[in-house]
Amino acid sequence: MKKKTTYRVAFHNQGKVFEIYARSVSQGGILGFIEVEEILFGEKTSLVVDPSEENLKAEFAGVSRTYIPMHAVIRIDVVEKSGQPKITEAQGRGDKVTPFPIFTNGPDTPRS
Repeated sequence: MKKKTTYRVAFHNQGKVFEIYARSVSQGGILGFIEVEEILFGEKTSLVVDPSEENLKAEFAGVSRTYIPMHAVIRIDVVEKSGQPKITEAQGRGDKVTPFPIFTNGPDTPRS
C-alpha cells in the first residue's frame, strides 16, 4: 500500500508565520500561487487546547483548497507525519528570511 505524502508549509500572512500540514501541494492553476489541498489538523488526544491551532481551524474552516502567494512561502517540506499546525509572530524570524524579489519591469513600468 502506498504511503500518503504529508507536506509542512510555512508562509507569511499578515505579519505572522503560519505553519500548516497538508496532503497535496502543487503549483496552482493561478500564476504566482501555490495550491494547498487537504489541510491536516492534529488529533484530539489530550485535553490541552492549543489556541494557535484553534485559530488555524477557524481560518480554514470550510476551505477545501487554498492558494498561497509564492512570495509569501518560506519553505515546503515533505515530512514523515503531521505535527501541530501553528501561528507564530514574524518578529525576529523576518530578519533571517530575505523575501523573494518582486517582478518590477512589467508592461506599465517605464524603462530607462
